[in-house]
Amino acid sequence: MSISFHLIKEDGNARLGKIKTKRGEIDTPAFMPVGTLATVKGLTNEQIINTSSQIILCNTYHLCIRPGVERIHRVGGLHQFMNCNLPILTDSGGFQVMSLSKNTKIIEDGVYFNSHVDGKKIFLSPEISIDIQKKLNSDIVMVFDECPKYSKNKKSIQKSTDLSLRWACRSKKEFGINNDKFLFGIVQGGIFNDLRIDNLKKLLDISFDGYAIGGLAVGESQLEMFKTLDCLKNYLPKNKPHYLMGTGTPGDILGSVKRGIDMFDCVLPTRSGRTGLAYTWNGKINLRNAKYANDDSVLDENVNCPASRNYSKNYLNHLVNTNEILASTLLTWHNIAFYQDLMGKIRYNISIKNFDNFYKKNFKILNN
Repeated sequence: MSISFHLIKEDGNARLGKIKTKRGEIDTPAFMPVGTLATVKGLTNEQIINTSSQIILCNTYHLCIRPGVERIHRVGGLHQFMNCNLPILTDSGGFQVMSLSKNTKIIEDGVYFNSHVDGKKIFLSPEISIDIQKKLNSDIVMVFDECPKYSKNKKSIQKSTDLSLRWACRSKKEFGINNDKFLFGIVQGGIFNDLRIDNLKKLLDISFDGYAIGGLAVGESQLEMFKTLDCLKNYLPKNKPHYLMGTGTPGDILGSVKRGIDMFDCVLPTRSGRTGLAYTWNGKINLRNAKYANDDSVLDENVNCPASRNYSKNYLNHLVNTNEILASTLLTWHNIAFYQDLMGKIRYNISIKNFDNFYKKNFKILNN
């Protein structure tokens, strides 16, 4: 089966589409739960499917360290290793160039990492990253890039962006011709509009199956992020999916869909679930707060998930404050289900040309 992206409808800059992979279809705008180490923390695959998730994300760098690429490759790739039938996108390891910067050394050929687990030296290059992702047998492969920290130093961002462009060329060459996987380019350039636009144009010349926007959600304000998306929206090709990496809050997602973004991933719904936080249609709530000890209402009866509808805030408050493992499972399950409910309602409102009204009704509440 050939891969494809079909743009179904536009409502302003908001886009309704469908990505087809050999392992299934993904309705866009889509949110990808993060399964860094081949698991969405705290949930089974059956629970993930129950949330209406259609794709998940795994990470090249972390899987390279644990359990090791060859161990996954031996059984046929991530899907067999995880017993997961959903499409999988693999991050290239570029984000870890920034997040683990104290343990990295960047050269033209690639990046040396000192493993955050045992200090072992690891080298990733565009060629090695693509080769690993092929062995992981993911459905969407990302080019290897340098994700720079938030900075107003234009010269340093320019240098980083130029390096990422050279690495994108090498990633494309290593990827070759492949009819059953997507290869996404990654737009860099920090908060500098001219660098972003120039980088995107050069990536378009190389030609990729989709275009991701990297280097955001790294310390800039939401306004700066939205301004960056505004500067790119008229240059991103309509016939390719647009992916905003590592973002974000429900408010971030609404504002980014309004600016033409089709795909999202973020650790927030899982990480927040492990710390007692829940996302609802009335905003984010902290189940540790004493007031919920006397609240017998469920988390959110509007979200079609057992964790959302079957357990009271009173009970969840007890689980969270006694550090019961079940608290993390239920809140993670609910949060991902809420995110997918949000995406479903976004898609529906684009389909009936009502996205702007939906945005105005919900942005302020969900952006708290």
